[in-house]
Amino acid sequence: MERRESVAVGDGQARITWYPGKRAHTVLALGHGAGGGIEARDLKAIAGALPSHGVTVALVEQPWRVAGKKVAPAPKTLDTGWRGVWPALAKPGLPVVAGGRSAGARVACRTAVELGAAGVVALSFPLHPPGRPEKSRADELLGAGVPTLVVQGGNDPFGRPEEFPDGSYELVEVPFGDHGFAVPKRAGIGEAETLATITGAVTRWTAVLRE
Repeated sequence: MERRESVAVGDGQARITWYPGKRAHTVLALGHGAGGGIEARDLKAIAGALPSHGVTVALVEQPWRVAGKKVAPAPKTLDTGWRGVWPALAKPGLPVVAGGRSAGARVACRTAVELGAAGVVALSFPLHPPGRPEKSRADELLGAGVPTLVVQGGNDPFGRPEEFPDGSYELVEVPFGDHGFAVPKRAGIGEAETLATITGAVTRWTAVLRE
C-alpha cells in the first residue's frame, strides 16, 4: 500500500509517495516534469508494476509542485530540491536508482554521481527544446556517469530516438509516442501496450543492474 512522506527542503516541503516493493532489493526514485506531477501515465504505470519485481518505487514531488505553483524554477533550484530529498530516499538502506521524466530526468543525470545513485532511468529525456536541435542537452545525459536507461517516444518533439548521440547508455523506443507517451489512434497501438513497453523496459533493466 502506498504511503506519503513530507520532507523539509530549504524553505519548502517536498513529498515522496512510496510504493513498497515485495522483498525489495532496490529503490527507484522518480521525479516529475516541469509541466506536470507524479500523476503522469508513465510514472503511475511504473509505480504499479515494479514493486512486484522487488523494486520500491518512490515518486518525488518537488517543493514548487507541493506548494501549488504552476511554473518550475531554474534547474539549479530543482537540483537543490532533489539533493534535499535524497537522504530520505536512501533511508531504507537499499541501492537507489535516480530517475524521472523530462526535467526530472535531467535532474537525475546532473546529480547521479554526486549523490551516489546506482543508475539513472530517464523517461522522455528532453534532448533539446522542440524545433531547436542546436540547443542540445546531450552533455547532461552523457555526463550521468552511471548506468543509464533512456525510454523515449518515437515522435517526441523534444528529441526522437534517432537524434540521440552514441553513448554507453541504453535507449528503448516507445513506438509513435510523444513527450507524454501518448500514441495516435491511427498507430493501432493501445495505451496498455505502450505502458507495457515502458514498464517492461524498466523492469528488465533494473533486474540486470542488480546482477
